[in-house]
Order: sequence, then structure tokens, then C-alpha cells
Amino acid sequence: MLALSIALLGSCGGGGEPSEQKLSIAVIPMGTTHEHWKSIHAGAEKAAAELDVEIIWKGPQKEDDREQQIGVVEDMIARGVDGIVLAPLDRTSLRRPVAEAQQAGVPTVVLDSGLQGDVHISFVATDNYQGGVLGAKRLAEVMGGKGKAILMRAMVGVESTMDRERGFLEEIKNHPEIEMISDNQYGGLTTETSYQLGENLLNRFSEIDGIFCPNESTTFGMLRALTDAGKAGKIHFIGFDTSQKLIDALGQGHLEGLVVQNPFGMGELSVNTIVNYIRNPGQEPPKRIDTGIVVATADNMDEPAIQKLLKPPLAKYLGEE
Repeated sequence: MLALSIALLGSCGGGGEPSEQKLSIAVIPMGTTHEHWKSIHAGAEKAAAELDVEIIWKGPQKEDDREQQIGVVEDMIARGVDGIVLAPLDRTSLRRPVAEAQQAGVPTVVLDSGLQGDVHISFVATDNYQGGVLGAKRLAEVMGGKGKAILMRAMVGVESTMDRERGFLEEIKNHPEIEMISDNQYGGLTTETSYQLGENLLNRFSEIDGIFCPNESTTFGMLRALTDAGKAGKIHFIGFDTSQKLIDALGQGHLEGLVVQNPFGMGELSVNTIVNYIRNPGQEPPKRIDTGIVVATADNMDEPAIQKLLKPPLAKYLGEE
């Protein structure tokens, strides 16, 4: 009944026949500047074009502003969108607005990072724990299984990066000759805060053999800190996510691995999932949809399957390079 009510609500208003009304789907990322979110946006736009629905793309100005993201969700409910696709900045504080959306007859698909509770209809994301495991395995490989390593975390409350950090730390225990000399420092979700912490860590520890960072902002912030310190390429470094600057660093040997998601596919699948739910009452989507993960290296980065993940077609769907 809920799905049927949603479908009917989505067809009302505007004075036209139900068949003439386009569904309106709000896609709400954690932020809008990083390449990861642009890729999700492009994937969402691809799905929207193929399904003939309208996408409203809006996220907080800062990628660590929980209150602003809550405000965006509440605004979209008030605007009467037919569905919401949300990458929650916090796994607990976004539960209330998502529950409010459900009560208003607006279903939500969660993507990228998890949300506690079960008021959302599906969760479309990477197996982030496994991503952390893959990062640890690659770091151990390039370190030769021994030495001193650092994990620079992202931000408390973000389930995706917390799962990656947990997977990394649990896997690195399988390499007893690798000593974790720092694993409790948070760079935040901006490049600038990650850069500042990266500088501090490089200054604090004179002997570092390996570093792992769990998302794009921490990876790029640490890369900048290593470059400025003249240590890029001299310390084994594994990152997470992708951008052109990180791809260049991979090719130059300044990064020896990037754990790569499929954010384009994530955006496309999320919009497909919520539109199918609205248009087909009674068809429940899978509660969890895994979009896959790989490790890109200098050796495999030119393979077509890896290139597709490293360089999604942003220009085609967003009109930008």
C-alpha cells in the first residue's frame, strides 16, 4: 500500500494527466566537490535520462556538515519529491529525517555509506570492510611484510570509512612484522584538514615505511603533505578512491595502489532502484546491493576494466571534464 500511495502521490499535482508527470528524485551526496561525488552524480544523470525522471542534485557545501545535510533532506521532503537517494554523513543523525521522509510517503535509497535502522528501502554501496582488507594486503605486499605504518582515518560517524579502517586494521594484524605506529588520528573529510594532519604525522614520526588512507580527501591531503616534505615515492602509500591527481600519482609511483569503487555505477543503480520501487508497487528491492571493488596499481591501471573505474564519463553526463 505504501508503494502504491507513493506512485499515486508522484502522479498528482501540476494539472496534467498522471502519465505526463515526471518523477522527481532528490540525490543528496555528502558533498559535491570531490571526484567521487561527481561520478555518483554522472551515474544518477545517466539513469535519469534513460528512465525519463528528474534529478535534483543537492548536497551540503562542506562535506562534514551534518546539520546542513539534514536540512537538505527536510527541504526535499517539503518540496514533495517522489523519492530520495542519500549518502548519509552520519549513520545515526540522518535516521530521523529519513524516517520523516518515510512517514511523508517518500522512500529513500541509501548509497555509499550506511545508515542505522531499516526505514530505507535499500543500501547500494561498496563492501567497505573488504576495501580496507584489500588496502592492508596491498600495503603489506609493497612493504615486504615488515616496517612501521600509519593509518590516517577520515571522520567519526561516517560508516563507509569506519568500515574501511576496521577492515584495514584487522587484516594488518595478519602481518605481525608490520607495526602500526599511529591509527587513531582523523584527517576529516576535506583535503585541507587531511593535509594539515598529514604534515603533523610526518613531522611527529621520523621513521615511516607505509601509509594507508581510507577515502579521496585523506588520500589527496596526505599526498600533498608527502610531496611538500619531499617524501612522495619514498614512503609506501596506498589510498582509496580516485581523481585525476591521484591517477597521476599512481602512474608516477607516488601511490602504489588505489582501492577503487564504482561510484558511477553506484549512482546509476541507486536511481534505478528507487524508480523501479515507485513504478512497480509490491516489488521490493534487495536490502543490500554490492557495487564491487578493485585495487588499481601502476601495472593494471591501463586495463580497460580498470580505466572504466578510474575515468568514468563525467563530461558526457555532467558537461564537464
